[in-house]
Amino acid sequence: MDIADIAIPEYIEVDADERLGKVRSIFERENPKGLIVTRDGEYAGVIGERDLIRSRIEDDTKASVLMKSAPQVDRTEDVREVARVLVEGGTRIAPVYEGENLWGIVTADAILEAVLDSLDALTVEQIQTDDVITIGEKSHIGQAINHLREHGISRLPVVDDTDALVGVLTTHDIVDFVVRDADRQGRGDRRGDLDRMLDLPVYDLMTSPVLTTTADETVESAARTMLDNDISGLVVTPSEDDDGTVAGVLTKTDVLRALTFTEEGQMDVQITNVALLDTIAREEIVQGITDVADKYQEMQVHHAHVRFHEHKEKLRGTPLIQCQIRLRTNRGQVAGSGEGYGADHAFHVAADTLERNVLELKGVIADEQYRGQLLRKLGEL
Repeated sequence: MDIADIAIPEYIEVDADERLGKVRSIFERENPKGLIVTRDGEYAGVIGERDLIRSRIEDDTKASVLMKSAPQVDRTEDVREVARVLVEGGTRIAPVYEGENLWGIVTADAILEAVLDSLDALTVEQIQTDDVITIGEKSHIGQAINHLREHGISRLPVVDDTDALVGVLTTHDIVDFVVRDADRQGRGDRRGDLDRMLDLPVYDLMTSPVLTTTADETVESAARTMLDNDISGLVVTPSEDDDGTVAGVLTKTDVLRALTFTEEGQMDVQITNVALLDTIAREEIVQGITDVADKYQEMQVHHAHVRFHEHKEKLRGTPLIQCQIRLRTNRGQVAGSGEGYGADHAFHVAADTLERNVLELKGVIADEQYRGQLLRKLGEL
């Protein structure tokens, strides 16, 4: 299936020299999934909602400062490949070309709408994010923004003193508040107002009650809930009866990533934050994961997700990088993570951890198989 009937010719365009204040007002007025940025009439990049809260940048700053390069896709490109480039580019919108001409855009929502019926075979549990970052309702907005930045995420489940789910705070909530505050205050130096905003408690901006899903719900149903309510994610709870415990998070990005899962026996590797790859190529990453998977032939890897995250710390100009590798296999999920200076070092540390965990999984499964064989033999006595 290609994106010929999914892409749309209508899009909002801003110049790279446009003021961020104007960009923020466009997001408030038009509520787009993202903006196409051009320079001298040529495509230059995109700006998404999440980009607007990455730093406290003044309204007079040029749009090009927050612009990111989203890969161009062809109007007849396969929908799986487009889903992959959206996830790897960390964006919800990509420019669509017909030949050498910018024809329109394709959005994550349009892709999900088109493939909803094919998502009924997956359950939320299979693709949800388990290691969830939460925040207390009395924490400050400044702390929430730091969490969002540090972990490269777009939402934080909000919990009370007993760790019960009471709300959710998203990048959209923060952007919306900043834009509305800017409209109230008008132009001028607003640093004092922004400082006061950072000191606000999370419960002042969070959304409550929270839309949730359960681990056994189909991805089709969960995705439909997100699309119908125009939200980017759901908090996963253990069951409908227990909707106060945070068991995971499911986002549209998780669903897009699931679209890239290949048929059994084949492996698809997806990389988040490819811009951090400096001294290592995609081919080396694929080969490294293949080498680890080959240590255990009975484990078929259907999908591998490699995520890089850059810390502020540097060593002789090389940033400290965190790498997380997660494999989806016919034996369940297995992961490994590690840190190093540069993507190459970080990946190999994470791959070593992954290999140990794969071999440990191999031992656990072997023990279970031996136990089952012993029980069957005992039952025959």
